[in-house]
Amino acid sequence: MTAAAPFGRIRSYLWPIHRHELKFFIPTFLIFFFIGFNYALLRTVKDTAVITAPGSGAEALPFLKLWAVIPFAFFFTFLLTRISNRLSREKVFYAVTSIFIAFFILYIFILYPFREALHPHHMADSLQAMLPQGFRGLVALFRNWTFTLFYVMSEMWSAIVLTVLAWGFANEVSSVGDAKRYYGLLGLSLNLATMAAGYTSMLLSKKMFNGMLPFGQTAWDQTFFLLMGIIIVFAVLSIGLFRYIHAQKLGYSSPTYQAKEGAVRIKMGMRKNFAYLMKSKYLLCIAVLVVMFNIAITLIEVVWKDQVRQLHPDPAHFNAYLGSVMTWVGIIATCASLFVSGSILRKFSWTTSAMITPILLLVTGILFFLFSIFKDSSFASISMVLGTTPLALCTFFGSLQDCLARASKYTLFDATKELAFIPLSKECKLKGKAAIDGVGSRIGKSGAALAYQGLIMGFGSVASSAPSVGVILLFVIGGWMIATRTLGKQFHALTTSQQLIKDPDLIQKVQEESSTVFSTENARV
Repeated sequence: MTAAAPFGRIRSYLWPIHRHELKFFIPTFLIFFFIGFNYALLRTVKDTAVITAPGSGAEALPFLKLWAVIPFAFFFTFLLTRISNRLSREKVFYAVTSIFIAFFILYIFILYPFREALHPHHMADSLQAMLPQGFRGLVALFRNWTFTLFYVMSEMWSAIVLTVLAWGFANEVSSVGDAKRYYGLLGLSLNLATMAAGYTSMLLSKKMFNGMLPFGQTAWDQTFFLLMGIIIVFAVLSIGLFRYIHAQKLGYSSPTYQAKEGAVRIKMGMRKNFAYLMKSKYLLCIAVLVVMFNIAITLIEVVWKDQVRQLHPDPAHFNAYLGSVMTWVGIIATCASLFVSGSILRKFSWTTSAMITPILLLVTGILFFLFSIFKDSSFASISMVLGTTPLALCTFFGSLQDCLARASKYTLFDATKELAFIPLSKECKLKGKAAIDGVGSRIGKSGAALAYQGLIMGFGSVASSAPSVGVILLFVIGGWMIATRTLGKQFHALTTSQQLIKDPDLIQKVQEESSTVFSTENARV
């Protein structure tokens, strides 16, 4: 997997892959497509299921992310470490993905069809009568517990299968140089999957009820069944392709993988992994990036999805709207992957590339909250001129913000984050990724959820808390930018020293030695 010859100018932008690498890269590209397709499809379906459920709304999301997602994130991280201690990385992929397939099959055949009998509506009504209005979101989690479970498992698909397993495999067989060629195209695969998933979700959500089909009592029930069937098929296909790569010994025979300790298994433990993380300033900076991104995106999307539900209360219409937004996310991200992000990663420093995402979220977030807060006053005249309503106009700007922010995440944020892991050894990388990707993103979302809970209980609704949320967003993105600059300096020191860091305590030593060398050379000049 090393470069055999330089590419032409056009090919270096569009397809910087050598012919001898295709046998490995194309199956990897397809694996990322199938896993990314499922992630994008689950993202729209899980929000639709929870937000449009009886007695629920966007107020349920903050409670859901804190009281349901975080415990499951710790559980899956614990489960992943235990499985990894006993099985090879290949078998870990099969085992974990099979757990999700089994759950999705159970859900579409048992939990979803009998949801009304399983949901404790009478008890939930009694609880809501005793509690203040601000607890409506918390009661909704209990009322619609099967939707809560589905939401959590959908979140875990992103955190475990996509982030830890798929990207972990790519990191294990790639050098920094290879990653700068591969990751832009792997990001392109995810972007194409997002676009395809969004269009699929939008298309199927518009279907009418078909009495000839042996499942579903409504058009949305049938749409949900079809979407889940696609997810299960793509999960099975990803397992098949992963098996093909390992059966042919593709990637693992490369000099890069051999230099990274081959197939040596590393014993992992969740508490030790977090202790390992706390010893390293480098890994902590990566964790801060992940946490801050997820806080920022959650702060914005709860307000936006509350507006979408007001505009489209019907589940099918709500899901179709999210599907159209997802399609545009894929289109923008695909164009950025082809013509922008790959060039940025190759031509600019890690710090410059990584700083683009927080700057973009800062600008679009400020614009969105300005429209949200003043939609009925200062910007009402604009909506009248455009022939629309203030709510529709504000929802449009929220959708635009989500498209740009998600596209930036899929093209630059994920790629720069994964690049930051590459200079580390297999042990340092595996333990760090398990702690950061398995739980870090969920902690970020739950941190935002905790802030939202306090605001919703104080102000009574998501809309009323929007001004305070905008202020919190400014501080979050400021901390994100500081962590990015700090990590960029450390990344430069590690890649310049060309050492493989096996212990987090050695990272600081390498940085100090690199700084001493640079200072000496400058003094000589």
